Amino acid sequence: MKQVAISEFKAKCLSLLDEVQKTKKPICVTRFGKPIAEISPPSARVKGSEWFGSMKDEIQVLGDIISPANDKDEWEVLRD
Repeated sequence: MKQVAISEFKAKCLSLLDEVQKTKKPICVTRFGKPIAEISPPSARVKGSEWFGSMKDEIQVLGDIISPANDKDEWEVLRD
C-alpha cells in the first residue's frame, strides 16, 4: 500500500483521491511515519434503480390499508 505523509496529502488531496478512484488501491496517510488514515475506494453499492422493486412478490397486503384502523365513533377528537 502506498504511504503518503499528511503534508503531502494536504497539498495533493484531489489528485490522490483521483488516483485511488482510478487504481482502486488504498493509500495510507501518515503523520511522523505512523499511519493515521486509509483512503480506500468505495465498496460496490446497489444503485437506486436496482433495489427499487426488489421485494416484489415478497410482501402480502392483508385487508384494507387505506381506511382508518377503527371507526369514526371511537375517535376522541370528533366527540363533543
